[in-house]
Amino acid sequence: MNEICTSKTHWHPVSHSSAIPAAQLLAVTLLDTHIVVWRSASGALRAWPDQCPHRGAALSLGCVKGETLQCGYHGWQFGASGACVHAPATPNKIPAAQLQQVFEVIEKFGLIWVKLAPSEHALPPFPEFEKPQLRKVHCGPYEVETSAPRIVENFLDMAHFGFIHEGILGDAQHTEVPDYAVSAFDDARGKGIVATQCFAWQPKSNATIATGSMVEYTYRVLAPYTSILTKIPAAQNSFEEAIALFVQPVSEEKSRVWFVLAINDQTSAAETLRAFQDTIFAQDKPIVESQTPKRLPLDVRAEAHSAADKMSSVYRRYLHEKGIVFGTIPLVVTTKN
Repeated sequence: MNEICTSKTHWHPVSHSSAIPAAQLLAVTLLDTHIVVWRSASGALRAWPDQCPHRGAALSLGCVKGETLQCGYHGWQFGASGACVHAPATPNKIPAAQLQQVFEVIEKFGLIWVKLAPSEHALPPFPEFEKPQLRKVHCGPYEVETSAPRIVENFLDMAHFGFIHEGILGDAQHTEVPDYAVSAFDDARGKGIVATQCFAWQPKSNATIATGSMVEYTYRVLAPYTSILTKIPAAQNSFEEAIALFVQPVSEEKSRVWFVLAINDQTSAAETLRAFQDTIFAQDKPIVESQTPKRLPLDVRAEAHSAADKMSSVYRRYLHEKGIVFGTIPLVVTTKN
């Protein structure tokens, strides 16, 4: 894992697809960058800096006009390439105005994703989402006053189940975390780091199960702020379920969290499934917001560790090796003269 990159070269979620119908726009913030995401009348999706090149007004205060985005200040319209195609005050002499940058944008897994800097990074794969046998449910977004890496690390942590999620995902009488394996992986599920043979005793591992049992999890980290948890289903003839965590790093110490579930439950109301996830995350939120520093320290000497923290320790090393500094306190490597 020696590929050096930055957060801007990765894909990040910024909205549910359904939040931006045809001829609508949405203002979002990603990596401290203000963006307007808009869909033309024909359904084409664009993501631009939220700043008009004319006088700097927010383009998100304007509106979509057919296949163009119209600035709300002077009515200038910009086409797909970001070039001005109409200026009402000088209709016969269109200014040579061009957005300085346009961002890559795609739709996948029911979300809209934006990449701020060119790279060869593809969207992290989510093969469980492609299985028609599994039901897909979107939860969130959740606004959290902490860094994206802190949220991912909490997602990878099983030792807090019996305390923060007692009676649901954990039990105070069953707090031991058995040893598990962590390794790099590069296969059909993507590329990154994976924790396998992760066992936890849970009183209620999902919205439909009423009795406790040991649950086997697998955690894989596919990108700096992306992790997917899979678990072996309790019922026979069921498929391996998955919970995908996608974190939008709004700023260094503020994030939006998106969950996508791929589950066997075909009968519970979507509102019930979301309410269950809302409950779990509401228990996590005050804890991760209380952590100081809010940015994740990558130096192992900065915080204490235990054997149960194996995956999070490897995750910190993964971020360092990837050159990720946004939302972290980087490890300073010194060399002796």
